[in-house]
Amino acid sequence: MGRGPSIEGRKNASDAKRGALFTKLARDIRIAARTGLPEPDNNARLRAAVDKALAANMPKDSIERAIRRGAGLDGGNTSEIRYEGYGPGGVALLIDCITDNPQRSVADVRHALSKHGGNLGTSGSVAFQFQRVGVCEVASAGRPELEEKVLEIALEAGADDVINADSNSIVLCAPEQFEPVHKALEAAALPLALAAIQMRPQNRVAVPAEALQPLQELLAWLEDLDDVHEVFHNADLPEARG
Repeated sequence: MGRGPSIEGRKNASDAKRGALFTKLARDIRIAARTGLPEPDNNARLRAAVDKALAANMPKDSIERAIRRGAGLDGGNTSEIRYEGYGPGGVALLIDCITDNPQRSVADVRHALSKHGGNLGTSGSVAFQFQRVGVCEVASAGRPELEEKVLEIALEAGADDVINADSNSIVLCAPEQFEPVHKALEAAALPLALAAIQMRPQNRVAVPAEALQPLQELLAWLEDLDDVHEVFHNADLPEARG
């Protein structure tokens, strides 16, 4: 009779997964601190990155170290690079990396795409299909009174739209309105599940049945790469709706 993974084995796997998450969060904090002021209260992008790290239980000293490094106080040289390409079924992909070695990053991304029937495109080949948008998701749990409150507060703060999907109220706004909308939702003590500026597709495409599994495997592969920070796509997948 086979034996399942040991407690130690499961703990090691959990620690490795958490370590990989912290690495990505730290890179995001460093980039935000490098491209703006190193104080979260005066840098909306940094504040969002720090909030995300705190929500993941990242140690505060690690967050402060990442801010210092990004501000150039502790050395380090990282850059942001966006790769564009296509996945299985012709799905458009934007792959944002934060890296200290662009040659490694592009090789890893190209390998992932080729292994799953995709290909790397040129700059601008798919970006026109996406729009930069501020996104705040509130866990409204399908409660009409909470959805109404989110709608009222968000629109008053300058949001463009609120979509209710999968027990969440998804607030959309222009990037320049992201900070006031985010602050207004926080001030109302609403349960925020996400607050970020994202690249959202203008239209989503249906994925052929034979391409669905390769696409899901590709997305998982890309998100596991150390240098990959975020992956955006225009596939009509259940978790992508909204």
